[in-house]
Amino acid sequence: MFVGHYAAALAAKSVEPRAPLWAYVGAAQLLDIGWTSLVMANVEHVSFDTTLPGSPLVLYDMPWTHSLPAAVVWSVAALLVMRWALKLPWGAAVMVGLTVFSHWLLDYLVHRPDLLTGLGPVKVGLGWWNYPVPEQALEMGLIAITGAMWAGARTAAGRNAWPAVVFIAILVAVQIIGTVTAPAGSAFAFARTGLIVYVALTLIAVVIDLGKPKAAPPVAWSGPAEGEQVA
Repeated sequence: MFVGHYAAALAAKSVEPRAPLWAYVGAAQLLDIGWTSLVMANVEHVSFDTTLPGSPLVLYDMPWTHSLPAAVVWSVAALLVMRWALKLPWGAAVMVGLTVFSHWLLDYLVHRPDLLTGLGPVKVGLGWWNYPVPEQALEMGLIAITGAMWAGARTAAGRNAWPAVVFIAILVAVQIIGTVTAPAGSAFAFARTGLIVYVALTLIAVVIDLGKPKAAPPVAWSGPAEGEQVA
């Protein structure tokens, strides 16, 4: 799962628009932002096996970001930061926290059994990565559905839909590039590239979310209705 994670951000923004888009976009990949940072710091580890179908990632050591207990901690931490640092309403802060946790749930669908549950050495994952075509269809389908939701919500709020279309196009382009590009030669280089992409998409979300709702056109006054008295 790569850009499919951003489907959670788009859905959350359409349901609870009081949080900024960049907060949802960053939240959707917060676990991977932490993971790439820890891989670069040599705290968590990844290797590559290009003979594997779908993703070549061998994610054998990521307890601090992708275990179930860690995902809960990251989610609660994001909720509290949104509530007390950004002063978001509780509903919006909770939605950001849920967006963080959605990352683990979506990873459970596609990862091979590499996600710790907190129950000893047990690792889980349904392994959709082993079936590249259905997995890619899942990601693109999620983006299409939630992108339509978000564009509709923007339109209903009096905002232009075209920024939503642009952002979705960027996500699709990133997914295509990631699919056809071989992993970088080292874990550090791979993690660095991933971190740059996550930060760049969050910054793009800042720009996409700018602008105010379109003002309603003034209503022309045609004089008093028949039989209406004017004070």
